[in-house]
Amino acid sequence: MKTIVSTFYKISLIAFMSLFIATTTIAQERANDEPRVSPNATVSQTIGTTDITITYGRPAVNDRTIFGNLVPYGEVWRTGANESTALVVSDNVTIEGNELEAGTYSLYTIPGKDEWTIIINSKLSWGTQYDKSKDVFRFTVEPQEADFMERLLFYFEDVSNESATVVLRWDTTKVPFTINI
Repeated sequence: MKTIVSTFYKISLIAFMSLFIATTTIAQERANDEPRVSPNATVSQTIGTTDITITYGRPAVNDRTIFGNLVPYGEVWRTGANESTALVVSDNVTIEGNELEAGTYSLYTIPGKDEWTIIINSKLSWGTQYDKSKDVFRFTVEPQEADFMERLLFYFEDVSNESATVVLRWDTTKVPFTINI
């Protein structure tokens, strides 16, 4: 009996180590020693007791014309690079008058010269795999002129215990919208 338990223990240990080595090897293969052209970023803000987190890819201007060219007017944009931009809210919130339950969402936009449509969508995806049927809601805001920003940036301003303004900035454009708890 002792030999059977000892053999079982050895086989289990070998199986576990093999799985560990295989998993580590796969993880290393997926990693890249080169930095991403559009590095990921995350920004978080607590409003009252509600945590808001935005995770996105930060493309650079690189001497390109951004809005109306690289990012066409009137078309859905993933609002960043690589994966879709993720918006995580820890509690129910209201965004520009629209109620949003706690959870994880993607944030898409439709840029326009005089008006931007912000889309809160329930599907997270790579790139532009946008699915309109997964829209939770849409709202429009007016873009503003801003000082030049080389890399796309999200940040929070006008933070209080009841609300904050989320700001998307890139190139010479600033797009704000308000979250209330």
